[in-house]
Amino acid sequence: MHPVCGVTRFGQSSPLSFLRMNRRHFLLQSLAASAVSLSSAADARRIRIGQIGTAHAHASGKMDAMRALDTLVDVVGVVEADAARRGSAAKSKTYAGLAWMSVDELLAAPGLDAVAVETRIEDSAPTALKCIRAGKHIHLDKPGALEHAQFKRLRIEAEERSLTVQMGYMLRYNPAFELLFRAVREGWLGEITEIDAAMGKLADAGTRKTIGSLPGGGMFELGCHVIDAIVTLLGKPTSVQPVSTPTRDDGVKDNQTAVLRYPKAAAVVRVNHADPFGGPRRRFCVAGTKGVIDIQPMESGRFTISLSEPHESWRKGQQPGQIAVPTGRYDGEFRDLAKIIRGEKKLAWDAAHDIAVHETVLLAAGVM
Repeated sequence: MHPVCGVTRFGQSSPLSFLRMNRRHFLLQSLAASAVSLSSAADARRIRIGQIGTAHAHASGKMDAMRALDTLVDVVGVVEADAARRGSAAKSKTYAGLAWMSVDELLAAPGLDAVAVETRIEDSAPTALKCIRAGKHIHLDKPGALEHAQFKRLRIEAEERSLTVQMGYMLRYNPAFELLFRAVREGWLGEITEIDAAMGKLADAGTRKTIGSLPGGGMFELGCHVIDAIVTLLGKPTSVQPVSTPTRDDGVKDNQTAVLRYPKAAAVVRVNHADPFGGPRRRFCVAGTKGVIDIQPMESGRFTISLSEPHESWRKGQQPGQIAVPTGRYDGEFRDLAKIIRGEKKLAWDAAHDIAVHETVLLAAGVM
């Protein structure tokens, strides 16, 4: 693989030992061990967490998830520097009754363990880095930063300080994807030869304005979710070929495709913000020499599994599958974060993975 913008080729020397790890082996083995407790006497206390920013598209959903998990999470307070956004958020049920603080007040709160960074993407990297330097774990919503150098710096510094940075890639904790990760890890599908992913929607005027302000457009804002899953399965691609075919003349990159190439596989990612049936058409299909798992719609828990030989309760041949999906879209993220902070496990995705994902997202969006 060719190093791009300072990210070291996996398997070669690097200033930090974790960047020398075999990415695919580490990730899939870590996922296998994710349920194993690292301490039989783990502290069952609630983690204390605050939120900085309400501008991210997932901000209110993340706060709803944290507040709903009140046996695991103690929400200390929320920060919003923009007066108009703060006033609007304060009137909502999501933020009702919470303490509004400055960044410094939140970071000085007694016993604060972690911060959910839900700012505008332009502010996410410097905000996250300030929290890391204050010694706090981070939930950092996707994609994490506009510039790769910023993201790489904060991610490496957190690793050096033994602090967790949990990226807000929701597919990581979807039950159908958890099955997919395990099936690939255990060889059910054989050697992976192709991945086909589509993540579209019909963007309203506000969403078009948002993605129009981003150099990477819709691929950067939305395609990052599936790119994270692809890199989890196959590691960093050897090359990335971006294509942008806008549907209008307003300069908005609303229809993008990227091909991620590997030595024996290719992954195609499509992000179309002009698709009125984008939601139900969202899919993630992985094909290998011994089987296929096709998840569609992407977050539904429904999939088709085709196997050359039986595994567990799955017979040889093609069959439908359904796994119950939790009603809380983001609950899995904060359940996992609580376990990590209490020392019960380690996060399955490390700095080298997140850096590779961020670089790949920028390449797929045609930015780098």
